[in-house]
Amino acid sequence: MSAEHIHIFDTTLRDGEQVPGCKLATPQKIEIALQLEELGVDIIEAGFPISSPGDFNSVVEIAKIIKKARVCALSRAVEADIKRAAEALVYAKHPRIHTGIGTSESHIKYKLKSTQDEILERAVKAVRYAKTFVEDVEFYAEDAGRTENEYLARVCEAAIQAGATVLNIPDTTGYCLPEEYGAKIRFLKENVKGIDNVVLSTHCHNDLGLATANSIAGIQNGARQIECTINGIGERAGNTSLEEVVMIMRQHPYLNLDSHINSRLLNETSHLVSDRMGMIVQPNKAIVGANAFAHSSGIHQDGVIKRRDTYEIIDPQEVGVDTSKIVLTARSGRAALAYRFKNIGHNLSKIELDSAYAKFLQVADRKKEVNDADLEEILKVENILA
Repeated sequence: MSAEHIHIFDTTLRDGEQVPGCKLATPQKIEIALQLEELGVDIIEAGFPISSPGDFNSVVEIAKIIKKARVCALSRAVEADIKRAAEALVYAKHPRIHTGIGTSESHIKYKLKSTQDEILERAVKAVRYAKTFVEDVEFYAEDAGRTENEYLARVCEAAIQAGATVLNIPDTTGYCLPEEYGAKIRFLKENVKGIDNVVLSTHCHNDLGLATANSIAGIQNGARQIECTINGIGERAGNTSLEEVVMIMRQHPYLNLDSHINSRLLNETSHLVSDRMGMIVQPNKAIVGANAFAHSSGIHQDGVIKRRDTYEIIDPQEVGVDTSKIVLTARSGRAALAYRFKNIGHNLSKIELDSAYAKFLQVADRKKEVNDADLEEILKVENILA
């Protein structure tokens, strides 16, 4: 049985660009948008058109060039926002307006200074107005993670009746535990009239490091779209990482869920976004970090040299990385040293390896990492001809 399709909604160019210092010029946004389309994302959230003339122009230009993916523009539940989003999407082959409003008690009482009934009315009005411009309207219930489920269900049902095609259930503050977020999605699936006629979407933030786990819990309980960013960039601690959710689905086929992402382009895309946004990817970042396929412990190195999957659950080439790395440190063993010597053209005998290893440990204790030049020097110092 073929896996059920999970739509990948990439918001690198909208939520990701909200990170301080990550502002992109229109040509850079176009470059990234084209890469995202090649990567295979289903929806590209290109920006927030009313926020600035520059953002409006970027959405316009992206809408002109993207042919396969849907192009989405964000708005608040405000007519001027929605109209501006529609204007920015006029050239889009597959346009989507993303509109919504806060639904948690905190947002309603303190941010919006309103009431539940008024918020529900504004939500309906916004969806109906967006529907006059485009057929595909996504509604977001901001801070849904902290919204009481019964009220959230009322808002979702009203949005569906008003014409929404996608319902976004954001864990805006990254507060939910996976079981709580999954239960929230399941509650909506079981209690909202018309829910089977729309796509439920996750949009999880990483304030407590749970964005990826929450997104997976969401799709396990009925969501069929994941909103995410390359490298997990985004407000505060970031968003759900695209590369993580994509590879989780690939590595767990029993979920029977998958995306259309070309995973071999993940590393390339990660580097592009990191470079253009000036956001360094932490070395231990899952999937795309510099150390994701690097091994320095002797025990791990010995296992990987004998059979890669003893310590790697993903083939590096599957995500666009050429090969695993055996990094020589003071924690490395003889097997790793012999392996690296062989890679630079030296097949050492056991006696030669024992001699080289003793010298190697002396060098390794002085340096964080022993490189190929160091290995050649060890051979010279120890008078080893191999």
